[in-house]
Amino acid sequence: MAEAVLGYKHYMFIDGDLPGNGDDPSLPGHEALMITNKNTEDAHILVNLYFEDKEPMKGLHLTVPAERVICIRTDLPICEEEFQIPFGQYSLELDSDIPVCASFGRLDRRYNLGYYVTGYCAV
Repeated sequence: MAEAVLGYKHYMFIDGDLPGNGDDPSLPGHEALMITNKNTEDAHILVNLYFEDKEPMKGLHLTVPAERVICIRTDLPICEEEFQIPFGQYSLELDSDIPVCASFGRLDRRYNLGYYVTGYCAV
């Protein structure tokens, strides 16, 4: 029996907003994008970023090796281009050449300790 395809090729995470560090710099607030590639071939992903008050940044590149997971903190430079996402509201779009599973979360240290998985639209 053939294994069912798991994942999607297109994701849109619409609630990006890099949090501050709060009162403990040893555990900085951040957001993270996690992508799992269950396939036996590498996934090549184009990343587009949309901002509240500036032009989009489109066409950034990510590769997720076959049968691996990657975790990308968005407070650090991202993608092969090492783009630094500015503080403020943003949305993150992924367009993969093969189906992958993706999740986006936030560790918010501004108000005690909270970890949130933000909503997404997958097509």
